[in-house]
Amino acid sequence: MSKTNSQRRSCKDVFNAFLVKKASYDGLFEFPCIWPTQDVPNKLIAFSKALSSKDYNRWVHFFEDDYLFERIWRRPRKYLDILKRFNGVILPDFSLYRDMPFVMQLWNIYRSRAVGHWLQINGVKVIPNVRYGDQRTYRICCDGIAEHCVIAVGSHGAMRCASNRAAFLNGLDVVVRRLRPSAIVIYGTARYKYFAKYTELGIQIVPFESDCAASHKEVV
Repeated sequence: MSKTNSQRRSCKDVFNAFLVKKASYDGLFEFPCIWPTQDVPNKLIAFSKALSSKDYNRWVHFFEDDYLFERIWRRPRKYLDILKRFNGVILPDFSLYRDMPFVMQLWNIYRSRAVGHWLQINGVKVIPNVRYGDQRTYRICCDGIAEHCVIAVGSHGAMRCASNRAAFLNGLDVVVRRLRPSAIVIYGTARYKYFAKYTELGIQIVPFESDCAASHKEVV
């Protein structure tokens, strides 16, 4: 019989079990639960920039290339005190591509929730980032997230071509039906014609321009 991780002695915690030591789980794949929040960000800053920033009146986000924040999974304790200085954190946006093996999509959802739970029990305010890939993830991407709370999604790069836009909006429809959020924080494009139907449902849309779009404006 194999031992549990907690029974092993003098062995490296190879899957960061300490992150979910006090977690409750939800759904078939047992994603760690995230406590609900009604907090809405005032300003955002990318994790990679937050590490050297002195402007703490912001929320930290992870809507950037994975290699820039993979370190939060490898060494989360190293960054806890830094993240505590800010107003809060939008959960890590580990990539989910529609052509990824399903198990990898599940793993990246799990990793985001595990980090989020650990941040919460260490006193950091968090907003769950709802990430989905192909249609198989639609039914499980909301597991562990409370209804009627503030959630975040990233639309940056998802609205340019018709197929990506349809996948993003179809998934968001599923999320809204299941969670009925009080507010949706959107990082990236938030054109009225795509999100008006959510506003009509009484959902607050809180858009933030992507860093890429803001930089392009500065150059122009």
